[in-house]
Amino acid sequence: MDKSDITLERMRTFVRVAERGSLSAVARELGIGQSSVTRHLRELEEAVGVPLLSRTTRRTTLTDEGARYYANSVQILRLVEQAGDEARDTRGAPAGTIRISCTAAIGILHVSRLIFAFQDRYADIGVDLSLTDERIDLVREGVDIALRLGPLTDSSMKLRALGQSRRLLVAAPDYLAGRGRPSAPQELSRHDGIRMSNVAGSDTLILQGPGGERHSVPIGGRLRVDHGLAAREALIAGRGIAPAHRWLVDDLLAAGRLEVILPDYALPSVPLSLLIVPERAGIARVRLLVDFLVERIGGIPGIEKPRPER
Repeated sequence: MDKSDITLERMRTFVRVAERGSLSAVARELGIGQSSVTRHLRELEEAVGVPLLSRTTRRTTLTDEGARYYANSVQILRLVEQAGDEARDTRGAPAGTIRISCTAAIGILHVSRLIFAFQDRYADIGVDLSLTDERIDLVREGVDIALRLGPLTDSSMKLRALGQSRRLLVAAPDYLAGRGRPSAPQELSRHDGIRMSNVAGSDTLILQGPGGERHSVPIGGRLRVDHGLAAREALIAGRGIAPAHRWLVDDLLAAGRLEVILPDYALPSVPLSLLIVPERAGIARVRLLVDFLVERIGGIPGIEKPRPER
């Protein structure tokens, strides 16, 4: 084995192919031809002296030796990146690129502005912001951190609880003028609802009354959407009543374009969390962005930050 043939470039290509399971996807990600990806893998396997990947027409998987080599390669590449970070830190200029995934609507309306402010502070740090409501595999997609609304089950990631997102029941004044204003939860079943097709249980509204009593009300309607911004537009257009995150409609409420329905009844809030890929948590620029978001996220309307533990 010629150790000089084991380059960081070939190792990075191998790691991404192992994580994504697709040579063509990695070629697009790295901006190189698929033949170059194949060559990197072949040259690395020749240098190591054992097959690292098992390739078929449908998928690419790790061999037993490849799985061990992958784990070690991840650690080596992380140490190389951290060494570069520490060298740059000595001149006080953190640099490099951070890849962040964020729930789409809050990302467009609010988090993007936080990213702009972060980059104004750290001019040499690049950010790749991916907006999606899908629960993607962060490692597979090469993401460093993710902002997510809702309960989470991925215990392999480091988690920072950012707070709770408060929700309100809202509708446009024109809709209420034509259909009447509900005065009790039971009356909601006679109204048009705007439902989310990608949110479990959106056909039922759960409300807590002023005395703590719980109301479960079915809600119908002709419109279902799978994006928060589409729900926002439907509300503005007077298509019905919907539960909405405060951050989604705060400006519309202030302008009088939407109104709160049944203000004495509370909807369950939704957790907002920050997921961090453990192998990326120690990188200086990632730590900087995590700390920045934790500090600034409470400025988003309706986000109630966790109370500090006593």
